[in-house]
Amino acid sequence: MKKEYDPDAYGIIGLGRFGLSLALELTKAGKQVIVLEIEEEKLNAVKDQLENIYPVKSVTEEVLHESGISHCRTAIVCIGKDIESNILVTMSLIELGIPRVIAKATSMNHGKVLERIGAEAVFPEVEMGERLARSLVSTGTLDFLELCDDFSIANVTLARKFADQSVADLNLRKRYHLNIIVIIRDEKAISEIMPDQQLFEDDVLVVGGTNDAIRKFEQANEA
Repeated sequence: MKKEYDPDAYGIIGLGRFGLSLALELTKAGKQVIVLEIEEEKLNAVKDQLENIYPVKSVTEEVLHESGISHCRTAIVCIGKDIESNILVTMSLIELGIPRVIAKATSMNHGKVLERIGAEAVFPEVEMGERLARSLVSTGTLDFLELCDDFSIANVTLARKFADQSVADLNLRKRYHLNIIVIIRDEKAISEIMPDQQLFEDDVLVVGGTNDAIRKFEQANEA
């Protein structure tokens, strides 16, 4: 009997900045999100915002089955610094037969390894714009990674009208329901984004949100 996977269920392994943004935005979009994280304090900080969160000592096949991730149609590996764990968890997900496995890569060589074992590599902090431009769909000035029918990660080149203000002043979360994941400036990634971070014309904002929210921000940015 063919195994069925839930198209509206997403597994996220690792709750750093990238994983947290994905989890919150997918939840906001009405999707079922299952999160595994080794550091329990990270889970405690978001336990009121996310429902299916599990502290684990390691990510084993048993854990993937018990948590329900083995039945997700899409799983995203957001482990960053520990490349060995990143690759091993990615392999485990692929071996379980999950139809779409996306993994965070920290370098081009790391990304090549992930692709060779059957995953999609994404670079949220390293050459994000170049990678997305080559491998993902494009709408107007946007390059984006579409994780489901109504949620994407996109990079938008900031127009002059939105420049010379802080992240708090721009307030994308309230005005457009978007989260800034990374800012790319002069081919360098700014991942520690504080409210007083200044924004400049031609900064590339890597944002996460629904396709509709991204579309609205794109239109406002171009107007």
